[in-house]
Formats: sequence, structure tokens, C-alpha cells
Amino acid sequence: MRFDEAYSGKVFIMSREDAEIASTVIYGMPMDWTVSFRPGSRFGPNRIREASIGLEEYSPYLDKHLEEVNYFDAGDIPLPFGNPQRSIDMIEKYITRLLDDGKFPLGLGGEHLVTWPVIKAFQKKYQDIALIHIDAHADLREEYEGEALSHSTPVRKACELLGPENVYSFGIRSGMREEFKYAEESGMHMAKYDVAEPLKKVLPGLAGRKVYVTIDIDVLDPAFAPGTGTAEAGGITSKELLEAIHLIAGSDVEVVGADLVEVAPAYDPTEQTAIAASKFVREMLLGWVK
Repeated sequence: MRFDEAYSGKVFIMSREDAEIASTVIYGMPMDWTVSFRPGSRFGPNRIREASIGLEEYSPYLDKHLEEVNYFDAGDIPLPFGNPQRSIDMIEKYITRLLDDGKFPLGLGGEHLVTWPVIKAFQKKYQDIALIHIDAHADLREEYEGEALSHSTPVRKACELLGPENVYSFGIRSGMREEFKYAEESGMHMAKYDVAEPLKKVLPGLAGRKVYVTIDIDVLDPAFAPGTGTAEAGGITSKELLEAIHLIAGSDVEVVGADLVEVAPAYDPTEQTAIAASKFVREMLLGWVK
């Protein structure tokens, strides 16, 4: 699948029709083959798109309008059901093509393992890239029940590829004791429970650097995002996550790509999770795409 092929399904609000001149490509990674609790995040990308129809195209936070960002929604990568390794390979190849064409990739998940091949593609282009990871879970396991390909492993894999000192996690409130010990001893940065305040302290040190940002919707408290596979009580509010997105937008870091993952619509009949996710995507588009 080429990113510029015509897509007949739903698209994110105000998606342009010309892929070639778009600076940004929105794409879906509909995979939930390795989830440890509740499946269904493969349906997240399309629900986020559908929820975007209810958005205003103007952001009062940033005083910007979506007409100011030229983006193309390429639809979902057609991942092979139940095959994690082949899916990962396809995602990496897809992102490599986007980067070769000079696009800003903005991914919609899908389980969090989908971030791993994206990071691999980015590291080949930007060897000094840093990762900002916003999540309830540490995702620092080496394996889950014997499986190295798991949605609980992508940040550990990123640490091993990028160097732990280049990985910055925020909002973490769940994981094995060994994961927190690894974070403490490896040299990575981990901020527990909160996102905005610790982010304020870290961003000046990342000034001038290229950064990839991955957001797991379960960083939000289940009161704000019940529609996710592994909900975790004690999370942040939607307002704090918006603040974090705007802090990154107003900083001197250069965001070169991003994703938002783990929206599982079946567990939220109110659609508040998808509605929140679509608003976060709007703010990411307006704040991070230069």
C-alpha cells in the first residue's frame, strides 16, 4: 500500500486530497495482536477519524486553524491479522517511505507495540533522536509470558536502540518492580504519575533536538478515557494532557513524528475516549507540525 493511494473510508476532518503536496500524513496501524488484557484497539484509528467530525477546525489554545496545516489521511495500513512480526515489518517499511518522501508521520493505533517499528525507521534517519513517551505503563518488559513482541515491551526496545538516556517517560503509574528498577538504573528519565509539571523541567534540556512523541491514551484516568485495553486508575485529566501537548508545541524541541495509540472503542459506548483522542490529534497537528 502506497501512502498516496486513494482511500475511500472515513478520514480525519479536513484531510486534503493531494498526498504529494501534503507535509503530513495521518495513517492508521490497526493492530491488537499482542494485547495482554482487552483487545479491540485495532478499531481505534477509524473511531478517532469518525469522532473528528464533531471537532471545530479552530484551536483557541493555539489560535490556529486546520486549514493552516496541509495533511493527508492515508487510511490504515492493511496489517495481516494475528501476525505481529510481519505487521511490524510492514509498518517500518511504510514509515521509511514516508520519511524518504519528507513527510511528517502522525500515526493512530492500535496497540502500543506499533510504535516500535516506527522508532526503528526514525532511528535510521535521525541517529540522535529522543523519545518522549506519555503513558500509564512503563512498557519496559523484555517479554510478556515468553513473548518478546508484546505491547508491554516497546519502550524497553527503544531504550536498547536509542540509548536509555534518550528516552523520557511521563505519567507512569503501572509496571513490574523490575521495570522501575531498570528505569532507575539505566539512565532513562521516568516521571511517575504526572505529565505536565515534569515535562516543563525536561523540555529545556531537549532544546534543539529532534524528538518523536508517543502518547498512550491510557495515561488518562479511566474517568476520561474508559475506552482502552488496559485502563489504569489514578491517571491525569484530559486538560493536563492538552497542557502537555501545548508545552511541547511551545518548546524548542523539533517534533519530527508522533503517534496516539490504544483507543479501544468497544469499552466506551459514550465515545468520550475517541472524542478526546481526536481533539488531541488536532492539537498535535496544529502545535507540532511546523
